[in-house]
Amino acid sequence: MKTILLSTAAIAMFTAAPAMAQSWPAPEYYGSLGYSHMEADGADVELGAITGRFGAKLTPYFGFEGEGSFGVRDDEVTIGAVTADIDHNYDLAAYGVAFLPVNPNFELFARLGYGTTELEASAAGVSVTEDGESWNYGVGANYFFDGQNGVRGDWTRRDFTDDGGEADVYSVSYIRRF
Repeated sequence: MKTILLSTAAIAMFTAAPAMAQSWPAPEYYGSLGYSHMEADGADVELGAITGRFGAKLTPYFGFEGEGSFGVRDDEVTIGAVTADIDHNYDLAAYGVAFLPVNPNFELFARLGYGTTELEASAAGVSVTEDGESWNYGVGANYFFDGQNGVRGDWTRRDFTDDGGEADVYSVSYIRRF
């Protein structure tokens, strides 16, 4: 009797598995490329970077994305009589993203993640490279012109864990759904 019950349960699970797999939507992939402007709190430093992202929406409301940037706009800061050049080398981060679809072409999102930023300061022939780990959070919006190609705008706050510094990053990007 136990054998018949176990066999029936196994057959039921085997036949239900395709139905369960069909109920979970296939991920929707996207990528973006744009410009990011970073302003550090407590310092008069403004840096710029080219930022690329690749993400996957696992459901209409939740996904993940990875982000990478390399600096293209550097700045300088004067402390006393010494002027230092500040170079933005790179950023790398990973995020969990919550989406709120407003209509098929417009969505709002919030994201939370962890990243690393590397900066280089040089003055009077001396150069120092420093990287900082940060908890990142932010909000933004995507607007798709034709359902596939669009524009993305977002703000991200970086709370650095090493020294307690903070920075705001504003980005504008071209975005494409695959």
